Amino acid sequence: MTAPQRTVDSAGPDSLVLATAGLLAWAVWVWGALGLALTAASAMPGLLGTAARLGTQVVLPAGARRSAGLLLGLGLGVAGPVAGVAATVIVAPVASAAPTGGVPDWPAAAVPSAAPTSTSAPDWPLDRPAVPVQDTHVVVRGDCLWHIAGARLLERTGAQPTDADTARAVHAWWTANADVMGPDPDVLLPGQVLRAPDAT
Repeated sequence: MTAPQRTVDSAGPDSLVLATAGLLAWAVWVWGALGLALTAASAMPGLLGTAARLGTQVVLPAGARRSAGLLLGLGLGVAGPVAGVAATVIVAPVASAAPTGGVPDWPAAAVPSAAPTSTSAPDWPLDRPAVPVQDTHVVVRGDCLWHIAGARLLERTGAQPTDADTARAVHAWWTANADVMGPDPDVLLPGQVLRAPDAT
């Protein structure tokens, strides 16, 4: 800053602009911090409070306070929409890229594809169930084996099952699907295809 022409010649004009903006930002920050300290000290009783009030009128005149408040309000009002646009611009290309070899979250653009014939569980979690095969249940988020077994009993018998009936049905579902679910019947993953115990 002491030799602006030499700075422009050696580092370019943008470095001088950045240095000037940085110094200006620091000056505004120091002015605001000093004004805040004086405002806080002006609430104190006695000579210190009186001196702080006089210092506040010198450092922060009423016109400067109003201008600073107006600029701060405009900055906050403009920063939100600009940040939203910037976030949209930055995030949009990432969201539109389909993972290689993966399954996109959006439908394919008019490309006919054969429906999968396998009923095995896919190796990715699904947010929505696949087309279920007869006597199977495709696990979705929030499913638990107790509710699956109880719903199947209600569907089959037409009566609300007792807790003992549901517990027996849970054990039967787990026994029939131990190869899919693993050792813990309380852990279900979205996308798993469970066979009804009466279908095995």
